[in-house]
Amino acid sequence: MKKKLVIFDLDGTLLYTVPDIAAATNQALAACGWPVHSEAEIASYIGNGINKLFERALPPENRTQEEVLRIRSLFLPYYNEHCADATRPFDGIPELLSAIFSRGIKVAVASNKYHPATVKLMQHFFPQIPFCAVFGEREGVPRKPEPDIVRDILDKAGIHCPDEVLYVGDSGVDMQTAANAGIEAVAVTWGCRSREELSSYSPAHIVDRPEQIARILFQ
Repeated sequence: MKKKLVIFDLDGTLLYTVPDIAAATNQALAACGWPVHSEAEIASYIGNGINKLFERALPPENRTQEEVLRIRSLFLPYYNEHCADATRPFDGIPELLSAIFSRGIKVAVASNKYHPATVKLMQHFFPQIPFCAVFGEREGVPRKPEPDIVRDILDKAGIHCPDEVLYVGDSGVDMQTAANAGIEAVAVTWGCRSREELSSYSPAHIVDRPEQIARILFQ
């Protein structure tokens, strides 16, 4: 069935955000007296929201809610100021978004990144793209892989048939989200997870380049 809406994950799918997330996380960890991590380690912690990121970054014996919130209080002001320092769109993503929109297909973003940063990054890097919905982690709304964020996007986009929607992401969380929402999934290999890990979730498509998504949509 012809797709009327494409929902994209953000981190690892549209934008390479690891350097700025790692810098903000490490400054917060260091300020609290905890060991810091490499960008590769931080990348492996991303995908389930920033509180889970901080929990994973802490030593196992210190993963308390109090400590997570302390790190969060230092992370947020730093990241809000520096979230676009080294972040960039993946090659081919701006062209893909423009091509999708030019064909009359709606585009949206569903992220586990906290909502204000999600909106800020989309406005900064893709001001020319009129996304029909941009949602990050919001209070009272379950995080992905729960499908609530997808349902909110479908309501805002006026789409009532899941078969008319394509979901694009780079992680198992994204593949589970698509499955829970009953939506066809595309896994991208340029993010934070391996092809082997993505394959284990049996997405409808696995792609290595953004132009392959265009072929799926426009064939």
